[in-house]
Amino acid sequence: MQKLSLDARVREHLERSAATSAGRSAETVYGGHEHALRQTLIALRAGATLAEHENPGEATLLVLRGRVRLHSGETSWEGRSGDLLIVPSARHSLEAIEDAAALLTVAKTS
Repeated sequence: MQKLSLDARVREHLERSAATSAGRSAETVYGGHEHALRQTLIALRAGATLAEHENPGEATLLVLRGRVRLHSGETSWEGRSGDLLIVPSARHSLEAIEDAAALLTVAKTS
């Protein structure tokens, strides 16, 4: 069994995101391309975005800190600390309304 502190990783990645020109930092904390399940910690500085992209499978976004907005087409959803957003199967993007960190969980579909 492995254990990690998401709080510590959030602090670390928020510091990293503040130091990059893109305003973001990420780390896969579980799984990866060789697994069906992948969990990735994403930190975004206020105003930073993840450009529109495809959804590789079923996915959720658990907001750990701050506020984000998930966009898909003409629809958007706002999430804040403690909110779980269901990522749409359509193309979507993510923006940080304020400094934010979230845990993205993806279960790949074949």
